[in-house]
Amino acid sequence: MTHDKINESGSIEATRICLERGDSIAVLIYETDTDSFLFTKQFRYPSARRNHPWMLELVAGSVEEGENPMDCAQREIEEEIGYETNELELITTYFPSPGGCSEQIHLYYTEVNSSQKTLKGGGAVSEKEDIELIKIKCNDIKKQLDEGAFNNSISLIGIQWYLLNKIKD
Repeated sequence: MTHDKINESGSIEATRICLERGDSIAVLIYETDTDSFLFTKQFRYPSARRNHPWMLELVAGSVEEGENPMDCAQREIEEEIGYETNELELITTYFPSPGGCSEQIHLYYTEVNSSQKTLKGGGAVSEKEDIELIKIKCNDIKKQLDEGAFNNSISLIGIQWYLLNKIKD
């Protein structure tokens, strides 16, 4: 590939590798009647290779070809934790690893209450998912963040967004 130089005239010709991954969604979910955030806990092979097999993370998933990211988010919420929701607020869309991957993550926020848990959740059997729903009280979230309970960018960005934008001083 060839691209222009930033501060000089001319161009650079180089070989680059790009994993064409497709886009993903993630959703920070706040359950209002329990004053809790809803997370998933599941096995992740890449992190298991670094001695962290179980990840505490936001509901997340891959956007299927032709699927709207918001529709994907609602589907993943139902599949992974069994809640139904209609209203999603887009926090941001970003590249988690722009040096080597084409994936963009569409990060959302939503509020639910416990009556909206109408399905079992636990993940899609066809995808061999085994997901546990974890609730963390709002007043414990900063402590959990500070203690390193979250070691993935999706969760870190979502929680920090909440702390910066939704917590009233």
